[in-house]
Amino acid sequence: MAEIVRMPKLSDTMTEGVVAAWHKKVGDEVESGELLAEIETDKATMEFESFQDGILLHIGVETGATAPVDSILCVLGEKGEDIKDILANDEQAALVTESEPVSPTPEAVAPLAPVASAPVPEMKPAVTPSPSNTTAPAPAAPNARVIASPLAKKLADKLGLTLDRIPGSGEGGRVVKRDVENFKMAGATGMPVLTQEKFTEVGVSQMRKTIARRLAESKFTAPHFYLSISVDMTNAMQARKAINDQGLYKVSFNDMVVKATAVALRKNPAVNSSWLEDRIRYNEHVNIGVAVAVEDGLLVPVVRFADGKSFATIGQEVRDFAGRAKAKTLQPADWEGSTFTISNLGMYGIENFTAIINPPDACILAIGGISNVPVVKNGEVVPGHVMKVTLSCDHRVVDGATGSAFLQDFKNLLENPVLMLV
Repeated sequence: MAEIVRMPKLSDTMTEGVVAAWHKKVGDEVESGELLAEIETDKATMEFESFQDGILLHIGVETGATAPVDSILCVLGEKGEDIKDILANDEQAALVTESEPVSPTPEAVAPLAPVASAPVPEMKPAVTPSPSNTTAPAPAAPNARVIASPLAKKLADKLGLTLDRIPGSGEGGRVVKRDVENFKMAGATGMPVLTQEKFTEVGVSQMRKTIARRLAESKFTAPHFYLSISVDMTNAMQARKAINDQGLYKVSFNDMVVKATAVALRKNPAVNSSWLEDRIRYNEHVNIGVAVAVEDGLLVPVVRFADGKSFATIGQEVRDFAGRAKAKTLQPADWEGSTFTISNLGMYGIENFTAIINPPDACILAIGGISNVPVVKNGEVVPGHVMKVTLSCDHRVVDGATGSAFLQDFKNLLENPVLMLV
């Protein structure tokens, strides 16, 4: 007997899915446990396996199309089976359900992390035509008579340009003065100069939709406040060089930042907390979410129990996460369960910035680059290496004094790296 396979709810915040690819076509035999399709959720593109045997009789969502959770994904049954009635009955039931009021339910929050490959929206340039010209005429053929204004002819002659190479934007393709000027500018810069408005529009991916929704919720729901501090990285730089000179493994500044954050959180458990609407969770374990930039947005894989790990172990995990994030092979277990988040833009030359909290975490630490600036030591101005960091706090959970105590410990650990080894 034919059975409807519905769009699955593959993440706790998923409301609709996009079929990234079908691995079967109508008429193919499908076995239980066999890969049926790839579905893009708000967090990842995940493989969807069949839970029953049968022949694929109907595909309800074509490749690249979007459908809500529980809608008809496909129908499996026996070869030649008539499925018109089952589709009609399901459509009628859906109409009845939609007419009934449904009470909204609170949506669980989880870190973002789209993973596998998804169809890239086709980019189609759109051109706004000028009032007098709907399409830009092509350059005239070499032997064709070119229609041009006297000013255009005079300017082209002065600049040593051939009119038959210049596209005209005037009425009937007439070359006017501005066309000659634009053509000359394009030649000087090596880049085309547009004479018409032009833009490109692309569809919003499931990942970008989720980023927009969740960050807007965080920004406008959680009362953010910000605490900034400067860290003298001179000793950290010396320690990093000494470790790397051993040749056993390479340690980055980000590895040291993650470790310092984890140790400071262990000393300040109030910052290592989560807002859960009707209660606050103070986490005893330290799981650091490390924001990783990818093509479609941002992933936040989690370094678990980071306070008990060495620089080398943290570095190995973060590099592995970054590689798998860019290859889109992260799994849900890789991005769930953070208690605190770090966003580091120092490698992009950003000196300082503020980050939006990643709920349900109560805080996120924004890391800027290390700047070579004058500093005062022992009453003298000497060269220094300073890194600026900013802690974004949810004021419902963390107060100013609490956040400040954490930053002081974080600063002390990086300025005295040996303390992280104790």
